[in-house]
Amino acid sequence: MLSFMQIKIYRGKFIAYAVFVVFIGLTIGALTCAVLLDQWVGNSRNEANGAFTRVENTLQYDADRIEAFMQRVYSNSALVSDVRSFLGNTAEGYLTSRLQNSHYNRPLVSFPEDIKSFLSNGGKGDITQISLHTSLEGNVVSFDSNGNTSFQFRLPNTDPKFRETIQRGFVYHKKLSDPNQIARQLGEFRFLVSSDRIFKTVQNYHLSEAAAISASGEVYQVAGNGRNTEELVRRIVADGRSHGFLKTGFADAVYFVSFNSTEFDYRFVSMVDMAPLIRQKASVLLIVFLIVLVAMISVLLLIMYNLREDANFLRRIILSIGRAKTADFTLVNPARYRRNEYGMIARELDDMIQQLDRHIQTNYLLKLKQQETEMKALQHQINPHFLYNTLEVIRSSALMNRADYTSDAIATLGALYRDIVKNENIIPLGSELNLLQKYLKIMEFKYPERFYYQLNVEPPLLALPTVKFWLQPLAENFFIHGFNPESEFNLLIVNGWEEEDRFVLEIMDNGNKIPEERLAEIRNKLARGDDAEPDHIGLRNVYTRLHFFYGAGFSMTIDNNEEAGVKIGVFLSKEATFDVQATDRR
Repeated sequence: MLSFMQIKIYRGKFIAYAVFVVFIGLTIGALTCAVLLDQWVGNSRNEANGAFTRVENTLQYDADRIEAFMQRVYSNSALVSDVRSFLGNTAEGYLTSRLQNSHYNRPLVSFPEDIKSFLSNGGKGDITQISLHTSLEGNVVSFDSNGNTSFQFRLPNTDPKFRETIQRGFVYHKKLSDPNQIARQLGEFRFLVSSDRIFKTVQNYHLSEAAAISASGEVYQVAGNGRNTEELVRRIVADGRSHGFLKTGFADAVYFVSFNSTEFDYRFVSMVDMAPLIRQKASVLLIVFLIVLVAMISVLLLIMYNLREDANFLRRIILSIGRAKTADFTLVNPARYRRNEYGMIARELDDMIQQLDRHIQTNYLLKLKQQETEMKALQHQINPHFLYNTLEVIRSSALMNRADYTSDAIATLGALYRDIVKNENIIPLGSELNLLQKYLKIMEFKYPERFYYQLNVEPPLLALPTVKFWLQPLAENFFIHGFNPESEFNLLIVNGWEEEDRFVLEIMDNGNKIPEERLAEIRNKLARGDDAEPDHIGLRNVYTRLHFFYGAGFSMTIDNNEEAGVKIGVFLSKEATFDVQATDRR
């Protein structure tokens, strides 16, 4: 899988990709974790805001009830009278004053009972203490959690019971004025709203650490049990921000949100320690980490796969170039080409090597084969007696006929052998037909008035490139196997024409037929490529040379004519001939 690391450009590319993927993965993971942390912190902020709103609404509700009670006091003269009796008196004095001011025809009104029923909901409300003060002392009505009422009279205003701290609660001050003379102040009401009961209402909210701090700096812990809560709350208040992070150690921090109450002179502070929050949400963060890790590994594997594929093609390209340099054109396993530039180059190089191999074979090996064939032709095809007989014919003609016959025969024979010994291996088909015609003219000299020939070849075929000296062996077969010296009409016809997708050459004679069994044997040997028998080596050499030159675009047929003689057909596909013409074979 990592074989591409051996290639420098891919090794550097992979390292760059890996660094980039890791950087992007870590960035995405960090951003995802940051978004999750922000969401969790936002949830804490929303919880704190809900808790603060709940406390504010409760305090405002109690403030409204106190205002309603004051209106109730001023609207009820009997209640005002009982309040004045309670103000500044002892218990005995309060009871005596109540009896003196009572009327037999009106019900007796009790200020403490009215407070208990109206303000404190039978002693179970948020208001746990109401005190009525003169300038020096005050009388107190208290309600416990069971609804029991207790009284304390003539306590100094400096008594700890009247100390206003957020630990005890919130104190509302209301003046008690003379109904008959509003400007005259009789005393002062102080209503204590219990912090315990107020902040108990926020227990259903999910607060990690929360506290309320008064303007004087006193802290009431609403939620949590942190030992450093008070110190942190004071630091947050001193910081002045409404929310943010506060560093608490080398790697620790808390997120805080602060709400300032403008009506009741305190601040509500909620805190979230990030370290416990992260530990609490570790499973979610671990899932995010695993998802990012799997994504990074998947991307890296995909990059490795693509780089490995490209590296394989590059190695194949280098291997192909090396094979071309060393002329090693052996077949290799076919490549699974990809549709990119590397795949195109690798495919073209493989095609180029195959073309080179084929061209080299069709050029150099053809030359070797041509030389071998010419040697065999000198040994087997051209019967030495032919030369002797021809010379004897020429001699006889010179004795019996006029000198022009002798001149034509000598000229034809000289031209034929001059063309044979030329170094050209590839010639146009028209030149090959000229060689054949010279040979056939000599045959006319040899068999006067007994042999005739016709060449009917269409002009498009004359320019086709072909191997040299293959028509003569086919014609010679006729004189060896089919010619009848006793007959007065021995005929050889060569036809050539163009069809839609191929060129056709047909050599026909009117000599002896080939026996069917012998004909089938000749066909099979040509198809299998078996070595030819001495008396048929010319036909085998012609077939081998043409097949080697034209490749799969060449085919040959051998048939008997219906009446007499043999017909040999040579078929050349246009694709094969055009391919031959497109390459420089000369």
